Amino acid sequence: MNENFFVDQIQENGGKVYIVGGWVRDQLRQIKAKDKDYVISGISEIRFCAVFPAAMKVGKSFPVYLLELDGKKCEIAFARKERKTGSGYKGFAVFYDTSVTIEEDLYRRDTTMNSIALELPGEILIDPYYGRMDIENKKIRAISDHFLEDPVRALRAARQAAQTGFSIEKETVTMMKYCRTELLYEPPARILQELTLALGSIRPSCFFRYLAEADLLAVTFPEIFALCGKTQPAAFHPEGDAFEHSMLILEEVAKKTERLEVRFSALVHDIGKGATKPDLLPHHYGHELVGREILADWNKRMQLPKIWLQCANMVISEHMRAPHLKQIGKIVDLLLLLDKNPLRVEGFNLIIEADHKGLPAYLREYSQYLQLIYMVSGMNKPENLHGSAIGVWLRQQRIFACRKMIEENRL
Repeated sequence: MNENFFVDQIQENGGKVYIVGGWVRDQLRQIKAKDKDYVISGISEIRFCAVFPAAMKVGKSFPVYLLELDGKKCEIAFARKERKTGSGYKGFAVFYDTSVTIEEDLYRRDTTMNSIALELPGEILIDPYYGRMDIENKKIRAISDHFLEDPVRALRAARQAAQTGFSIEKETVTMMKYCRTELLYEPPARILQELTLALGSIRPSCFFRYLAEADLLAVTFPEIFALCGKTQPAAFHPEGDAFEHSMLILEEVAKKTERLEVRFSALVHDIGKGATKPDLLPHHYGHELVGREILADWNKRMQLPKIWLQCANMVISEHMRAPHLKQIGKIVDLLLLLDKNPLRVEGFNLIIEADHKGLPAYLREYSQYLQLIYMVSGMNKPENLHGSAIGVWLRQQRIFACRKMIEENRL
């Protein structure tokens, strides 16, 4: 079914169709728009189902249907109003009937740039809350006090800043602060979803900076908040404390890869510094050991993706010693570990280069090292070797091959 036919059918049954949300926002920003979401008004749910029997209902507390339009599964939601009745994201009474207008539906949304609609056909702009002006001024602004009713909207505003590079206006930052208490009781999965989207944005550090400005970082990501104020030796870290350093490394890495597991690893590479006792500052001896424990506690509170944990644990453990390795045996061992980790040497190198402002020779030439290492296999082992002795022999031969190549100036 194409969009025009869908719109015609809704209109013939007394309804109206609007495109809403991110697609409209991105069109106005003149960037590639993603999937379209639709809102319909003026038609009952019973009538809609009769006209579109293939539509599949997915909304539980209010009507949302999936319907294939122009070859894509699209969300079709009924215009609705909401009233706060309790705490959290479930504490809402939802109202939807044929009398609810698009303006009322847009009013319940979070920020003005997400509260614009295009009426079909003709793509007539419906912008009752001046979202287009805020987009032009690169401002993120709450529509009304309804912003406070779902505390995760505070995280969304910070995430929108990270995705767009826009600034959040002061009154909205103040509203974000009032979300602090309820955020303590939000399901961790909702917080993780915003973190995931923020890490995939163009400026992921903006997410954490705005949460810090709104006094929300401590209740959402206490492991990152703990880095604030943890001073570092100025000669090596002119950027400031451990939080500033982590934001800097995150941004540098984000410029070079879209892989979320690498970006997350960059974010938490120095997470152990948050536990340094004040009397030891500005030094952070052994923070790589403490860092893994802190990450494990974070995972207990908020189940992190397995691949994030695998990669981050590798970076936390190895980011301090890797640039200084000289012994061929330790170099061989680390390269094999990295090659088996989903981070891979490529991801590790991005973080090490940003953190240490360069790479040691073995990491720059890692592909040649690995080629040599894997040329030595157990296939040509001495016949009298068995069990663990095979592994010892294999390691020794790989070390010998790498050392020989270095001595011959081929590595």
